[in-house]
Amino acid sequence: MSEAAENPALDTRFFRDVFNASPIGIVVENLDGQPLFVNPAFCSFLGFSEEELRGKHCVDFSPPEDAERDWVLFQQLRTGSIDHYQLEKRYFRRDRSLVWGRLSISLLKARPSPLVIAMVEDITDKKTGQQALRESEQRFRLAAQAGKMYSFEWDVMTDVVQRSAEHVEVLGVTGPLRLTRQQFVEKIHPDDRARFIASIAGLTPESPIAEVTYRVLVSHADTVWLKSSGRGFFDEQGKLVRLIGMVADISDLKRAEDAASAMTRTLIKAQEQERSRIGRELHDDIGQQLAMLAIEIEQLPENPSGMESRVQELRTRITEIANNVQAISHDLHSSKLEYLGVVAGMKSWCKDFAERHKMEIDFESDVYSVLPLEVGLPLFRVLQEGLHNASKHSGVRRVEVKLRAQAREIDLVVSDLGRGFDVEAEMKGKGLGLTSMLERIRLVNGTITIDSKPMGGTTIYVHVPFKSEEFSQRAVG
Repeated sequence: MSEAAENPALDTRFFRDVFNASPIGIVVENLDGQPLFVNPAFCSFLGFSEEELRGKHCVDFSPPEDAERDWVLFQQLRTGSIDHYQLEKRYFRRDRSLVWGRLSISLLKARPSPLVIAMVEDITDKKTGQQALRESEQRFRLAAQAGKMYSFEWDVMTDVVQRSAEHVEVLGVTGPLRLTRQQFVEKIHPDDRARFIASIAGLTPESPIAEVTYRVLVSHADTVWLKSSGRGFFDEQGKLVRLIGMVADISDLKRAEDAASAMTRTLIKAQEQERSRIGRELHDDIGQQLAMLAIEIEQLPENPSGMESRVQELRTRITEIANNVQAISHDLHSSKLEYLGVVAGMKSWCKDFAERHKMEIDFESDVYSVLPLEVGLPLFRVLQEGLHNASKHSGVRRVEVKLRAQAREIDLVVSDLGRGFDVEAEMKGKGLGLTSMLERIRLVNGTITIDSKPMGGTTIYVHVPFKSEEFSQRAVG
């Protein structure tokens, strides 16, 4: 006979010690769901004392929806339909925060009445991790859909590349989810294949990350720019066994970069042409005038009686040369724009330009606010380009310039009734003047429209966002 059988008190103490030492929460309840005994682990799990928990009902521990599921099964246990059940449910701690537990309940056929033993394992960390994983997967799916990305995995041993379903959205064509590496590489543009293969060949355990940009052929004529970011995994011998990563569609970015590069090249070319024009004017016009002036000075008569009239002529010529140099300087940098303000500076420049080119420029303005230079300078450059073009190509000597202040924008209109031109053909021909105007106005979030046709005149419309009250207050202050 065992020691416990000989000594019932020892048997009771043993099981109570096990009950109290268990790391899993244990509750003994009657068939009404009232706790009779709770162990320290369950008290710690919920943050209550044993006495406080004995005063509760089993449905008080959880949110209503979890308690309802538990109570339905508990009723089946009471009626004998089942003798055991398990479920995962949430529990309220003393501070009303929620924790997760895995509940296992069994019916004990004790005397004088049956009892229920409930064992609760804390699975809060597991549930939190699962929830975080689900949220992460959901964020990835949303990012993949919004950002046009897909994931891939290459098993080197089987030579199978597995792509996620989002690749259809990225490539715009339906393709297999699984394909061999060779089939995958064959879709890459021939000019980019060597770079793609080299990026993978360069992976090592010390440098397992690779990024490569390449084009994929989606039809005979169409390509998609992709950026692949992958991580390699290696065996104990340092041999690549698996590659996983993400592929993103960067076609829009590449087009924007190409457009920006083309714009930069165009503007640099325009700058060089402008420098050449200034050089020609200084050399062919100003330089020749100065050379002729030097010759005429050498040919001045020695007789003082005839010198006075010649000196006066030379003084006039020197004044004309100085005015021409000043005009070139003003075209490059109009100090009047800074000293007089944008509106007055534009009006003064129009007056000077009209006098130099024997033109009539009708300048009208209803702008009374102080325009900041960052808004006024682009408008001034468009005005310059428009008037220079009108002087050279329109065939008329009268141009209208209107500067208007609207509620939220400044409008500039430059128009003539001259020969006009084909705007679309000029833009296709990379017209540098038009490109420069468009780019300047774009940089201040404005719009520019050119209405012209052969023999139908030309009108340039410019709209630039502008809050007049803001700058009025700035001017007053």
